Amino acid sequence: MGGVVGTVDNGVRRALIERSNRLGADRRNTNFAGGNTSAKGTAPDPVTGGDVDVLWVKGSGGDLGTLTEAGLAVLRLDRLRAMAGAYPGPDAEDVMVERFDYCLHGRGGAAPSIDTAMHGLVEADHVDHLHPDSGIAFATAADGPALTKACFGDAVAWVPWRRPGFQLGLDIAAVKAANPQAIGCILGGHGITAWGDTSEECEANSLAIIRGCEAYIAEHGAPEPFGAPVAAYAPLPQAQRRARAAALAPVVRGLVSTDRRQVGHFNDEAAVLDFLASERLGDLAALGTSCPDHFLRTKVRPLVLETAPDAPLDEVIAHLTERHGAYREAYRAYYERYAEAGSPAMRGADPAIVLVPGVGMFSFGPNKQTARVAGEFYVNAINVMRGAEAISTYAPIPESEKFRIEYWSLEEAKLQRMPKPKPLAGRVAFVTGAAGGIGRATAERLAGEGACVVIADLDQARADEAAAAIGSVDTAVGVACDVTDETAVAAALAQASLAFGGVDLVVNNAGLSLSKPLLETTAADWDLQHDVMAKGSFLVSRESARIMAAQRLGGDIVYIASKNSVFAGPNNIAYSATKADQAHQVRLLAAELGEHGIRVNGVNPDGVVRGSGIFASGWGAERAAVYGVDESELGKYYAGRTLLKREVLPSSVADAVYALVGPDLGLTTGVHVPVDSGNPQGFLR
Repeated sequence: MGGVVGTVDNGVRRALIERSNRLGADRRNTNFAGGNTSAKGTAPDPVTGGDVDVLWVKGSGGDLGTLTEAGLAVLRLDRLRAMAGAYPGPDAEDVMVERFDYCLHGRGGAAPSIDTAMHGLVEADHVDHLHPDSGIAFATAADGPALTKACFGDAVAWVPWRRPGFQLGLDIAAVKAANPQAIGCILGGHGITAWGDTSEECEANSLAIIRGCEAYIAEHGAPEPFGAPVAAYAPLPQAQRRARAAALAPVVRGLVSTDRRQVGHFNDEAAVLDFLASERLGDLAALGTSCPDHFLRTKVRPLVLETAPDAPLDEVIAHLTERHGAYREAYRAYYERYAEAGSPAMRGADPAIVLVPGVGMFSFGPNKQTARVAGEFYVNAINVMRGAEAISTYAPIPESEKFRIEYWSLEEAKLQRMPKPKPLAGRVAFVTGAAGGIGRATAERLAGEGACVVIADLDQARADEAAAAIGSVDTAVGVACDVTDETAVAAALAQASLAFGGVDLVVNNAGLSLSKPLLETTAADWDLQHDVMAKGSFLVSRESARIMAAQRLGGDIVYIASKNSVFAGPNNIAYSATKADQAHQVRLLAAELGEHGIRVNGVNPDGVVRGSGIFASGWGAERAAVYGVDESELGKYYAGRTLLKREVLPSSVADAVYALVGPDLGLTTGVHVPVDSGNPQGFLR
C-alpha cells in the first residue's frame, strides 16, 4: 500500500468525507451522483481485535456533495487486492463486482460500486475519480493523448478508453506504477483519476488537473467551437419562450410517456440556448454523449426538432410527433444492432432529452429529480462538446460501447434493486387553495403517495411555505393563483407544466364561506361565492383539461364539494347554491371528458372545523350562531349529529381524494363520496 499509517480513529474517514463534500459541491468538478473518492487506512478486526488495512470508498449511487459516512463502502484491502490473482479477464467484470461483497469489512455500509477496483489497486493512500466537464473534453478529444501531453507534460498520464471495472483498475494501477511522477490520469472517453499520499494532496491534484484543463481550453480554444449562430434558431424573448415551452410541454411529455409515464423538467439557460442556435447542433447531437454517467441518464442521443422557434404551434406539434416516431424506430434499431442473447430486454424507446431550438431543453424521467438530473447531465455534455471542439474534434466512445454499458447486466441489476415506486409516482397534482386546511392536507397526502404537487393559493408566500414543508422543488412547488381570473389560472397551470411537464390530477378546493339568510345576502355576496367556487372550479377544470387532453395520458379532476350541495341547511343560500353548482359540474364534466380518459369525481365533506381556514375566518362563528352553540364546541356539535359520532378532519377529506385518484377506483367517474361521518341529511338520493 502507498504510505498508509496505522489510523484507528475516524480522522481518515472524516478527511475523506470533507474532501468529497468540497469536490462535489462544485459542479465544475463532477456531476451529480458521479465519481467516487477513497482513502486507505487501518481499522480493528471485529474478530481478532488487531488492525487490518481497509479501503473506504464512496458506495454505489451516492453523491459526493452530500456524502456521509453511511455512504461509504468498507473493504478489506488484502482480500480486494487478492482478487487480481484470480481475475479471469475483461469478460468477467460482472463476477468481479459480485466478489466485492466477500471483501467487505464489518457490517453495514454502502454497496461497493463498479469503480471500487480502481481505488483499491492504485498504490496511493487517497484516490479521486471525477467527471469534470473540462477533463471529459480532453478525454473525448480526437487527439486527447497529445493534448494531455501538451497541457500537463509528464504530470498527467493518458489511459485509453476501457469500460469501468476491474480491468480499468488494473490499467490505472499499471499507468501509475510506470509514471511515478504523475499526479493522475485522464481516462479516454470518461473522466479523470488523481491520487495523493494525503487527502489534501489528492484533492489538490484533482483540482490541478481540472483547472489545468479549463485553463488550456480558455487559452487555446477556438472562439466559436459550435460554429456560427443560426439566425433562424435565435432564442425567442423570455416571455414568449416560456409561453411556447408551456404549450409544448404536455405534448412532449405525452409522447415520451409512450412506454411509461414520465415527469418533465425544462431548461432554457444560456448554455442550452447557445447550443440550440448553433450550426453544429445536428451533427454534434447525433454523436451523442460519451461519459457513461451522461448517457445512462440522457440515452445515447437526444431528439432534436428542426422547426423555427415561432412556427405555428400545430406545425411544431406535427413535426414533433413525426420526429418522435422516427426516434423510436432508430432506438429500436440501435438496440437490435447490438443486443445479444443474454441482453436485458429493451427498456423503452422514448427519448430522455428533447431539444427545441429557440425555446430550450425538455428532460424526462420517472420522477422529477431524475428528469432534472438528466437535463443537468446533458448540459454537462454540451460543455464537454464545446471544450472538445474548441481544442480538437469531439470523438465520443463508439456506439457499441455505449450499448454494452447501457444494457450491462450490472446496470440492469442496479435498476432491479431500486425500490418499488409509490402508487402516484410519475403523476403531477395541482391543488387549489392548498396553503392550508383541506387543500394542504390533500397536497401532503398526494405527495406522500409519490405525486409531484403544485400548491396553488391566492397568497404566494403561503403557497411557498406549504410547498417547502412538503419537500424540495423536486416534490412540490408553490404558485400564486386567483381562481376567479382566467389569465391567472392559465398562468398557474403553465407554471405547473414548466415545473413538471404537465398536470395529471387536479383538486378544486379553493373556496370561502358566507353564512347569511336570504334577505341579508347581497348580490356581491352571491357573486363572490360563485366567482371563487363555481367559476373558479370551471376555469381550473377547463384549463387543466386542455393540458390533459394534449398529454393523452388520461387524468383526474376532483371537486371538494360539500354535504351542503344536497342538504338545504339554514342561512346558507349563496354557499350551498355554489356547492350544488360544483356538484353538477362533476356530472357534466365526467360525461364530457371520459373520451379523453379523464375521470371527474367529487368529495362531499360535512363541516371540517379543525385546521380549516374557512372556519377560522369567520364562518365558524357564523355557523355556531345559527346552531346556538359556542364556536369552540362547533366541531363536537357536528360530530354529535352524525351516525359515527366522529369529527371530520382535513386528513379525512385527503384520504377520500386519494381513494378516488389512487390505483383502486380506476373505473369510477361522475360520483360523489360523502365524508361526513354518516350524516343522513347528506345522504345521496
